[in-house]
Amino acid sequence: MSFKSVFTNKKTQKKAPDTALSKKAKAIISEQQTVARAVFNSAGVCVYADDAFNALHKDGRLVDTHMLDFVIFEDEAAIDTRSAFALNNISKTSSVYIEDGIQNVSYFDKSRASDNPDLRYPSKLLFQSIKGRGGDNYTIMSLADGDTDSALPDNIVALIDASSAGAPSTTPESFIEDAGLSKKDISIFLNMSHELMAIIKPDGRVRDINHTIERNLGYTTKQLEAISFIDLIHPEDRAHVHTILRSILNERTDENGVFAEAHQGEIIFFETRIIARDGETLWTEWKVQSTEGGLYTVGRDMTDAKRHEDELIRHQTQLSEAQEIGQMGHWRWDIGQNSISWSDELYRIFGVTQDNFAPSLDSVNSLLQRRDVGRMMQAFQRAMIEKNNYEMEFSIILPNKDERSLKLQGRCEMDNHGDVCALFGVIQDVTERTNYERDLRSAKEAAERAYAAKSQFLANMSHELRTPLNAIIGFSEMMQRQLLGPIGTEKYLDYIVGIRESGEHLLDLISDILDMSKMEAGKYELDIEELSVAKIVRLAVHMMEGKASDAKVKMNLDIDNEDAVLQADRRAILQVMLNLLSNAVKFTEEGGKIDVACESGDEFIRVVVSDNGIGIPADKINDITNPFEQAAAHDTRSHEGSGLGLAITKELIELHNGALRIESEYGAGTTVSFTIPVTHTAKK
Repeated sequence: MSFKSVFTNKKTQKKAPDTALSKKAKAIISEQQTVARAVFNSAGVCVYADDAFNALHKDGRLVDTHMLDFVIFEDEAAIDTRSAFALNNISKTSSVYIEDGIQNVSYFDKSRASDNPDLRYPSKLLFQSIKGRGGDNYTIMSLADGDTDSALPDNIVALIDASSAGAPSTTPESFIEDAGLSKKDISIFLNMSHELMAIIKPDGRVRDINHTIERNLGYTTKQLEAISFIDLIHPEDRAHVHTILRSILNERTDENGVFAEAHQGEIIFFETRIIARDGETLWTEWKVQSTEGGLYTVGRDMTDAKRHEDELIRHQTQLSEAQEIGQMGHWRWDIGQNSISWSDELYRIFGVTQDNFAPSLDSVNSLLQRRDVGRMMQAFQRAMIEKNNYEMEFSIILPNKDERSLKLQGRCEMDNHGDVCALFGVIQDVTERTNYERDLRSAKEAAERAYAAKSQFLANMSHELRTPLNAIIGFSEMMQRQLLGPIGTEKYLDYIVGIRESGEHLLDLISDILDMSKMEAGKYELDIEELSVAKIVRLAVHMMEGKASDAKVKMNLDIDNEDAVLQADRRAILQVMLNLLSNAVKFTEEGGKIDVACESGDEFIRVVVSDNGIGIPADKINDITNPFEQAAAHDTRSHEGSGLGLAITKELIELHNGALRIESEYGAGTTVSFTIPVTHTAKK
């Protein structure tokens, strides 16, 4: 006989003994019992009642009546249906257990008060539970009037055992045994699977489990038999699972409580969290099938899969957030298809939504600037032919008519034959960068135009400025020397000296500005020749001796090789030396000294000018060689100048492929040195 025929054979169910005790048991109870009693089986149905209890029933016969149709409990907590699926709704198809002891109840009596069919009469009843020899549970109901003896007579216990042992069982175990399979056979079958497998009784308790449940959850069969299946469910999921299992049990019986064959075979799927014996939470997926004998359940441990799923979701979230921050999205196109797969960020970049836009070659081309449509297709075709990575920039017109600049970077995906089967890559919104670069180019072009205009202006003004200055200086010098005759008033001679010195100073400033402009424009040309280093240095020192003497500053010269030669521009090197010596004299106080040293080597010439003057502040050393930069503030410095001397000096040295170095301690002095290669190499 198959499992199905056992669980669905209604004829077999009808042949099972009725709910009443055997006649022999009834007779013996009637003879020996002194206290009114009624006996109910585990389903809550009366199997025996004496005359006292029968008289309380509306039909005069309590047998075959469900306990909950006979009495109402004042304390509903005393009722334990032992059905984890009932959810506080007492089901007459569930096993009913009443807490042992005296309970306050009321009887239903629909025959004594026609005007009030639900009239109730209060009473006290003593409830006692007992298990028969066959394993069936029974509840003994006794009238608790006066000093009732709560002890059950031995003969009643024996007769219940006899009745229980002699009656065919209607538990799932009996169906299995009727089918020719023992509990051991079922256990062997369950343990053949690596899934979580269990058979659950209609009252929610576990009948059989396999080794997988024991291994994964840490429970033994005996431990699970003592609790309900619903007790294993995580508290947050318990209500949901309650609802599912209760619906299964409710649907498997018809309105008369008879098992409905139409619902057998239906499998219910659900996910839930299970609490293992050690407290660990496991994610599980269950398949449940209802049978007349209970529920067959097959579960799968999904903890690792859930963990991987959560990890994947977390990574996807991080990727989406990173793409949003970087204004970048990824795409993929399978060759031969029209549709293109997009990430969420690309919808935002293209100014569309997933509801109203389906990415494809045609729909994307409709958003491109017309000039970029052909370029895009050519890039794709070239990538497929050459099997190379590719990138390009293009522009799109958003639905709101705004223009956006994008950068595409792509890769080729190969199939097993080495052919390109798909193109994929990323698209980044570079609108801000493109606009910035465009503005930068415009600013650069404007600056170059302004600089060119300035250079052109200075070039045009060079002769215009120098010619009158040379005339002023020349005529003032003639008047100072009185070449054409004496000047009548001596005071005029002082004025003439002032005119000449001012003119010379202005000429120096203009010359510096013109030289700096040429250097910045790259138009300063060197006239390279072979020079005697010693002669250039001595000439510069000699030219500055007058100023040094006037400032009462002593100058010392040290040249280690009088025969050293250098390939350089004579005027430029002399100007460098004069600029350095002029600064040293200018910023050295009376009584100070200036040391000039010339060191020659096989490849380089090094000249050092050091003084014990006022020095340069530490925060100014890095900026002192910039054009128009001076060590002292404009309103506090005592020495006039354009601020171009060191800037020109640095440029002239670097034009000779040399290097300038400045070391200074504020209030202690300054050392400036430059190194130039002996052999000049023109810059490319």
